[in-house]
Amino acid sequence: MNKIYNPKPETWSELLKRPTQTIADVEATVNEIFSEVKQKGDGAVQKYSQLFDGVSIDGLLVSKEEIAAAEIKVSDELKIAIDLAKANIEKFHRAQKTERIAVETVEGVLCWQEKRPIQKVGLYIPGGSAPLFSTVLMLAIPANIAGCKEIILCTPPDKNGKINPAILYTAMLCGVTKIFKIGGIQAIAAMTFGTESVPSVYKIFGPGNQFVTVAKQIATKFGVAIDMPAGPSELLVFADETANASFVASDLLSQAEHGADSQVILVTTSKMLLNAVAKEVAKQIELLPRKSIAVKAIANSKLILVENNTEAINLINEYAPEHFIVVSKDEDFFAQNIQNAGSVFIGNYTPESAGDYASGTNHTLPTNGYAKQYSGVNLDSFMKSMTFQKISEKGIQNIGKAIETMAEAEGLQAHKNAVTLRLNSLK
Repeated sequence: MNKIYNPKPETWSELLKRPTQTIADVEATVNEIFSEVKQKGDGAVQKYSQLFDGVSIDGLLVSKEEIAAAEIKVSDELKIAIDLAKANIEKFHRAQKTERIAVETVEGVLCWQEKRPIQKVGLYIPGGSAPLFSTVLMLAIPANIAGCKEIILCTPPDKNGKINPAILYTAMLCGVTKIFKIGGIQAIAAMTFGTESVPSVYKIFGPGNQFVTVAKQIATKFGVAIDMPAGPSELLVFADETANASFVASDLLSQAEHGADSQVILVTTSKMLLNAVAKEVAKQIELLPRKSIAVKAIANSKLILVENNTEAINLINEYAPEHFIVVSKDEDFFAQNIQNAGSVFIGNYTPESAGDYASGTNHTLPTNGYAKQYSGVNLDSFMKSMTFQKISEKGIQNIGKAIETMAEAEGLQAHKNAVTLRLNSLK
């Protein structure tokens, strides 16, 4: 990892750049695939599955028989772990439900807000070398709690055209309505336009590589909403002399093993800890089955020494990490002053892995600095707020004159007339 000592604020922007391509780098490819999927449907999806995933698939929809077979293949131990995670995620997300909010703004004018589920949602679940069945929990559970009627799931198959059994089992457990063997750009395009097999959806959720991230952003041009631009995973740790260096190194590596384009950063006020973490990373990385991936991510990662906590928090807010771990004797300072982060983990015994799997919070989070303006996935992500109002005779008399005056000032006579007619009828 690259060691940087006391960087000046004017260098932070360059220092904190992510190792990702820009939209312009991949937009042409995404647009080409979108156009073909829109025109040719399943045929185009199958073509690009062959091209990118090296697999030829006749039926894109996962059958009931495949789901039943997958359930048998999942070990009892893993089923117990999934059940525990499911219970915690449900508990945390059910607590996010809000009741109807009703206010009489003035006598006779009743306004209220209610929430309705998004009827059709699409979930993208990364597969490949790390089939993320945990993401099924994070997306399907709140979709079900919200009351979404159609929950469509797309995930890339392996070279044999199969989906990881844990993904299928978890999808079945969490109430996914249809599962498709489709990955990458073509999956996002299929859920955007709909094909002979795949229904179109109103909103697409889920993380992915840079191509999937750009595809989701392009989908918004065609009237489909997305959760957020969630790309390659990232983690920033702030740790002082109270931190356990081996714990910190393990957290950095837990994100580095996600992908070669992941990024991890340590910010610290302790040079001794910085060096200790560097040694631990070098030691622990040798034991990882995904060492080759982690090594590439670590090459893009940094160990940054700063002078004090204030400088640290300013740098961290500028970076806006997807995951932020703080281990410090002044943890309250960081918890109170962090403005830009997807999810925050506090203390020596709160690994980021807990949020990835079983603590109850959601792990689908904004990356690439989008934590400055986006929230992570939550129950409201699967719902819409609708406002209602009912005005009585007394109510229109109370606010009518104001409406007439404002409408006239804007030159909208029909708006004024709609009120005037009602007021005159009450004279």
